[in-house]
Amino acid sequence: MTDKTAKLTLPNGETLELEMYAPTLGNDVINVASLVKNGLFTYDPGFMSTASCESKITFIDGGKGVLLYRGYPIDQLAENCDFMEVCYLLLNGELPNVDEKQAFLDRINNHTMLNEQLTHFFNGFRRDAHPMAIMVGVVGALSAFYHDSLDINNESHRVKSAFRLLAKVPTIAAMCYRYTIGKPFVYPRNEMSYAENFLNQMFSMPSHDGKPDPVLVKAMDKIFTLHADHEQNCSTSTVRLAGSSGANPFACISSGIASLWGPAHGGANEACLRMLHEIGDVSRIPEYITKAKDKNDPFRLMGFGHRVYKNFDPRAKVMRDSAHEVLEATGKNNDPILKVAMELERIALEDPYFVEKKLYPNVDFYSGIILSAIGIPMNMFTVIFALARTVGWVSHWTEMIAEPTQKIGRPRQLYTGEKQRDVEDIGKR
Repeated sequence: MTDKTAKLTLPNGETLELEMYAPTLGNDVINVASLVKNGLFTYDPGFMSTASCESKITFIDGGKGVLLYRGYPIDQLAENCDFMEVCYLLLNGELPNVDEKQAFLDRINNHTMLNEQLTHFFNGFRRDAHPMAIMVGVVGALSAFYHDSLDINNESHRVKSAFRLLAKVPTIAAMCYRYTIGKPFVYPRNEMSYAENFLNQMFSMPSHDGKPDPVLVKAMDKIFTLHADHEQNCSTSTVRLAGSSGANPFACISSGIASLWGPAHGGANEACLRMLHEIGDVSRIPEYITKAKDKNDPFRLMGFGHRVYKNFDPRAKVMRDSAHEVLEATGKNNDPILKVAMELERIALEDPYFVEKKLYPNVDFYSGIILSAIGIPMNMFTVIFALARTVGWVSHWTEMIAEPTQKIGRPRQLYTGEKQRDVEDIGKR
């Protein structure tokens, strides 16, 4: 809090003094909580100018292209840490030492398996169900199996639920894929890393042993890290709002998955790949570049620019190198669709129109290329996003529940409906 105040003059001439808070980074915040005592609300569609909570987890400066997890720049974390270290950081506030990391991994490995009855849930879904529909249902159903960790006021319960979610969501995600293609489930292998284990459950067969390509494992680990958290976005705010009611953590994370499913939130990399398929061939790129530059044409290049980052997406720099490594390792350099992607990337980085408007390739552009090259179908892209974001959701949920002053979320509204009126008898209407 600062010694500064903001003054609001009302139509009746009365002046209200509102406290101002100073963050460690970012914009000062005006506390408008006292307005309700004066019969007033604020109006802020989409909460674009409203801080819904206090948090110590993630900071974004879109104008400068900055993304920090607990104060650490995202590019440094992606370069020097693996996803498990990043999970530890988001949950605990500090990076682990060697012993702390091993203890963390051991505890994750203790929870990777699902209750065998839970695997039967998959048989209740159609084979052509969207994997996100299955994710919402099965993750929410975890609360029906793990009654020993549902007391949100018990810290040990919260910790146990956090580990269960981090450990089991990759298993569930891989099972969603295997179920839809009719292949047997592959169980977790504790000797494998988190990302390696996930790829093994996605693509291996029980009939023979094998390990995923280390280049693909490295790329997947970076995708997880780069998507682990992104401040108070739609799905994170959904998890917090659901959690404010006292709902159990499995239900809250399921609500986050449902929110992420929306095409305006978690479907950007899928939309990007669909666009590449629409273009189809490098020879058609000039046509689509012309369409993108035409203000009267509704076509938009997906995967370029970002709603938050007005300069560059700091995650994209990491993903760019990773994308080229994966294309080389998989031999997909000559794939027609991925050749379209690489040519679009070149144009976006050189064309004055894109450079002036700062329409640089973003993380969704590169992650879609990587996932496609690995062999992951488009309908699984958002599932992998949810897998990575689970640690961010859990971190925010834990932070919120531990806050002694937290209250149930109750947004206000600007009512523009009918004034009070009387009900007439049905025969007189």
